[in-house]
Amino acid sequence: MAYALSVKASLVLSFFVVAFAGNFYQDFDITFGDGRAQILQNGKLLTLSLDKTSGSGFRSKNQYLFGKIDIQMKLVPGNSAGTVTTYYLSSIGSNHDEIDFEFLGNLSGEPYILHTNVYTQGKGGREQQFYLWFDPTKGFHSYTILWNPQSIIFSVDGTPIRQFKNLESNGIPYPKDQPMWMYSSLWDAEDWATRGGLVKTDWSQAPFIASYQNYNAQACIWSSGSSTSSCSKSNSSANSWLTESLDSSGLERINWVQKNYMIYNYCTDKSRFPQGFPHECSL
Repeated sequence: MAYALSVKASLVLSFFVVAFAGNFYQDFDITFGDGRAQILQNGKLLTLSLDKTSGSGFRSKNQYLFGKIDIQMKLVPGNSAGTVTTYYLSSIGSNHDEIDFEFLGNLSGEPYILHTNVYTQGKGGREQQFYLWFDPTKGFHSYTILWNPQSIIFSVDGTPIRQFKNLESNGIPYPKDQPMWMYSSLWDAEDWATRGGLVKTDWSQAPFIASYQNYNAQACIWSSGSSTSSCSKSNSSANSWLTESLDSSGLERINWVQKNYMIYNYCTDKSRFPQGFPHECSL
């Protein structure tokens, strides 16, 4: 049985579903930083660096249309105020789709803020923010984006923290037609990142360094070709992410996270939406 996908561009998905533990040399290109991004340990480790001159970043060589993307990150330690470390999927253009993890730095001893967002057809504004239940600077932790035709699920160390469902039947756009690259960057956002910009970056602490390892992608890769394709939906466990959803245990865990660690939800921000919340908030 095949899962049929319609596409708008004159490209095709090479829809053998791939699953691999990544090598940073093979899987990514450094996009900016003039030497501040380094691939080490024969491709098993990547570090990004930020100083007052520049940050740094990288992008996957492949584009994906649906996938389960996982990477382990160790965030900037100490006084990271003003810095932002990102990990996200994005297409390009003014009507782009995007699925965001952003980690907003803070003063020493104060918690990072995990900022999430979903853009569809160029429109975002679907922010949810969380504290983490551990120190993300002391070791590596896994951050996962599951993106399939049914929903987008953000997870931390295997615990789901957020779900964005496909509600197109209710008139709400869902990212399903635009292939996305996986991006990551470390950059200075002192104008807004920490306490709304009240706390600035302490450049005496530079360089700020974030580290990455164990990239893994179970995904459908986009490549040149014709205008239609299909994605295998066999019984292989490697393909199970295509239909993966939250079971009762997953729903309990996401409720636990949102009850105890969520600090902002656009769906409850009355001052931002005095005329009523976005439609998906009530579904």
